[in-house]
Amino acid sequence: MSSPSPALATRLEAARAVVHDAAQMAMAMRPPPGGPQASQKSAQDWLTETDGAVEAFIANRMKALFPDDGFQGEEGGVARTGSLRWVVDPIDGTSNYARGRCRWCISLGLLDGDEPVAGVIDAPALGEVYTALRGYGAFLNGKRIQASPVKDPASSMIEMGWSNRVPKPVFMEKMDAIMAMGTMPRSGGCGALALADVASGRLDGYIEIVINLWDVAAALPLLAEAGARVSPFLQEGGLTGPATIMAANPHIAQALSKAVSIPLA
Repeated sequence: MSSPSPALATRLEAARAVVHDAAQMAMAMRPPPGGPQASQKSAQDWLTETDGAVEAFIANRMKALFPDDGFQGEEGGVARTGSLRWVVDPIDGTSNYARGRCRWCISLGLLDGDEPVAGVIDAPALGEVYTALRGYGAFLNGKRIQASPVKDPASSMIEMGWSNRVPKPVFMEKMDAIMAMGTMPRSGGCGALALADVASGRLDGYIEIVINLWDVAAALPLLAEAGARVSPFLQEGGLTGPATIMAANPHIAQALSKAVSIPLA
């Protein structure tokens, strides 16, 4: 295997350090356990002071390090354009974060045009950092990861994300199809970590009917490097707006795709 592009390898290491510092900031600002300490953008869609602070911190640091790179954030939109573009979700799993729970993360992905090439997902309350560089592997705390070997849907675990933008009948139809396969359904409230769980083999699949680029940009290289199968999220509108994503281990991907009527790439 040839060495990775020095430019991309340098960016990944820089991103890991920046996200680490941002994660420590988020930990220091994390609310104690209890009722949500946040404002609501819409039903079950939360925003905390930390979201804005972390995004601004990462945006400023990445601009100083790589001024020619583009930047897009969940809260601030597209701040800069460039052939290389950073995409950040400052707190993915805000509903968990706002209640002092542990299942949340900071997600920073790098796109080269429309190709995801690198990603960092830092879940500081869990003590876990995922990294990936396209063509050179996916890692959890420095150890290589791969998708689950589970082949029997009746032995599998599938997570499905919930969104208030999805009509209840559509959500229930997909959930019924999952359960009809004999799988164990889950919902954890953090899309980036769920996709990382598919990459690491902790989950056999993840589905979300409406999800945004900032939620998945860092996870897409992880999934590719870990051998997971993924629906064509970017090709079906994910670069410019919300779209559907399905990721699964390669052994059950086809059966899951057929059951929930979501095509694979």
